[in-house]
Amino acid sequence: MLNIIVTGGLGFIGSNLIELLIRKKYKVINIDKITYSSNFYNTKDFKKSKKYKFIKCDLNQKSKIKNIIKKYNPVAIFNLAAETHVDRSIDGPENFIKSNILGVFNLLEVFKTYSKKNKKAKLIHISTDEVYGDVLKGRSTENYPYKPSSPYAASKASSDHLVSSYVRTYKIPAIVTNCSNNYGPKQHPEKLIPKLIYNILNNKSLPIYGDGQNSREWIFVDDHCEALFKVFQKGKVGEFYNIGSGKNLNNIQICKNLLRVAKKKIKFGPNVKIKFIKDRPGHDVRYALDSKKINKKLKWKCNVNFQKGLEKTFMWYLKNENYYKSIAKKDIEKRIGKI
Repeated sequence: MLNIIVTGGLGFIGSNLIELLIRKKYKVINIDKITYSSNFYNTKDFKKSKKYKFIKCDLNQKSKIKNIIKKYNPVAIFNLAAETHVDRSIDGPENFIKSNILGVFNLLEVFKTYSKKNKKAKLIHISTDEVYGDVLKGRSTENYPYKPSSPYAASKASSDHLVSSYVRTYKIPAIVTNCSNNYGPKQHPEKLIPKLIYNILNNKSLPIYGDGQNSREWIFVDDHCEALFKVFQKGKVGEFYNIGSGKNLNNIQICKNLLRVAKKKIKFGPNVKIKFIKDRPGHDVRYALDSKKINKKLKWKCNVNFQKGLEKTFMWYLKNENYYKSIAKKDIEKRIGKI
């Protein structure tokens, strides 16, 4: 059985990716430093599997990372370990620099040595469409200039450049992916959709930044994970791949869609109403990816319709209300990123 390392596997996308990799008969070593957004609830369904191993480790613990990689001899490392919440990066950028830049640097240094002896191994570095900044018209291709707006986006842009430089200079076998907004089961409720679901289930108002017109491209997490596996299998070393659905919706549309889904399943409390709140500082208006490259070159496409994905997502949170109980209330309800 071949080994794969997933960093940040207690998080949203990482835990969903691990589930996919186990189904595809790989043994997965999950490296996570355990932060507020890490959640053992996310791995409860496979934590006792013989194909799964958890190791607590920070990417900045270079010697420990080196020993783990040496011991397990992975055919791939999927790097999802990152601080990801824009609002938190506004309040405290330092953690984003340490995790998203210095952590990636340490991983690259270790992988540089490892890949010399294990030439078939690949590093898949998972990034975001936020590195491109505002895309007011059209869609950003992989050659679109980076223009990040938040400390979070800037830290991810920096890590992308680091990976690319190590490919060019040291010839490491690495690939960068830039994905649009994910949604689905196991996502921390600091993010829009699970936050709205939490508020619907708890008879609270539905907070929407500014005028609610900020537009994002939405992809169901399972589609993203399938794309990542396809990149591992068939992706070309040194390349960047955009991963998106082509489906853009603004925050008002997301909210109204979610209310329609929820209305079929539960009865609302009287406080479940849209409430506009002060906008996030430096809030980008629109992100939109051009994903033709991965569609054509790797024969990947989205399979989950947005409405069906939203229904699956809502039902998961409805059936897993203990998930919310596993998270500190302040991390769900407190407004951050206001300056």
